[in-house]
Amino acid sequence: MIQASAKGLDHARQVCRNREAAARQSKAEGRKLMGYLCSYPPLEMITAVDFVPFRLLGDVAEPVTRADAYLASIICPFLRSALDLGLKERYDFLDGFLGTHVCDCGEKFCHLWNYYLPSQYHHFIDIPHLVHEASFDFLKGGLELFQSTLEDYAGWPMSRERLKDEIRAHNQQRALVRELYELRQVDPPLLSGAENLEIMVALMSIPIEDGCELLREVIAEVKERQDGPQKKAARLLLWGSPLTDAGLIELIEGLDGNVVMDDICIGSRHFWPDVELTEDPLDGIARRYLAELKCPRTFRETTESYAKDQEVRFGYLGDYARDWSVNGVIMQSVRYCDTHGYEVPALKDYLDGIGLPNLYLEHEYTMIALAPLRTRVQAFLEMMECS
Repeated sequence: MIQASAKGLDHARQVCRNREAAARQSKAEGRKLMGYLCSYPPLEMITAVDFVPFRLLGDVAEPVTRADAYLASIICPFLRSALDLGLKERYDFLDGFLGTHVCDCGEKFCHLWNYYLPSQYHHFIDIPHLVHEASFDFLKGGLELFQSTLEDYAGWPMSRERLKDEIRAHNQQRALVRELYELRQVDPPLLSGAENLEIMVALMSIPIEDGCELLREVIAEVKERQDGPQKKAARLLLWGSPLTDAGLIELIEGLDGNVVMDDICIGSRHFWPDVELTEDPLDGIARRYLAELKCPRTFRETTESYAKDQEVRFGYLGDYARDWSVNGVIMQSVRYCDTHGYEVPALKDYLDGIGLPNLYLEHEYTMIALAPLRTRVQAFLEMMECS
């Protein structure tokens, strides 16, 4: 249950661990909820017609039993878990669903969801995988179609000014998230990686205005508390596929390491870039979601050399390492996530090239899968101390 009196970190923790209850509370207040998958659905357009965006996640504590009839066992276990929850009516409070082409398995997930779990409204946006001018034109056309279907559903037009207001509101939340992350730049960090992940999950479960208020409460609380994380030898950046439960981060932080920065889509990757306020808001939205989001599902233009390509693809991680005083990187992905798995060799090359020790972990989307990883993480941290 979510206690009405809960504030700050306690409130974030309760929402994270009872996100379906939080959604039903929004529903009881007369709000409509739009389910979405991954970081590519343009949330500004969802809120511009008064939907509350609600990100679909799986549940590492819930055995997959229903989804096996629809998705093979070699499909991404995160997607299988999310579909399983839908089939078990855990997401029956949704009024709509917006899917996007994030990866091939993600695309099939969206079509399965719309077929077997129909709602009042559903739409699918085909996001290009290449970044060049033709891609922006293609995506803008898709956004225009999406806008027209939203307007038909809502029964009123989405004005440019309303959309610009929503862009400002979402950019405000992103700025607060970046301020939250800055609390982990000091040593020891003022906020643990596990606490940070729970806050991110909470933000993806409640109305944006409530999320902004939650962030302000958390930032104020964390700045004043005296019982935050302790100083540890390793300051780590965590990279990879979605983490929806803090178990892996708690495992790491239970050893001699603090997770002070991340590049995952339930974290900085989702919130970091703003939408530029352009004359036509769809231009800024298209550029933000196609070019500015740093996900391996999108291919950047090749350059004159491999070294330059590396910098174009991964240079932002070097910036994170510098600004958060990172001295090691843990790369992780759920099993069968080709999008992240194929990125690992090139990313490892880049990290080796800038002198950052790194470890790659592949894991199942279950709680019991974490236990065997502890020895590998502990050995990695010990090697860092010896180097």
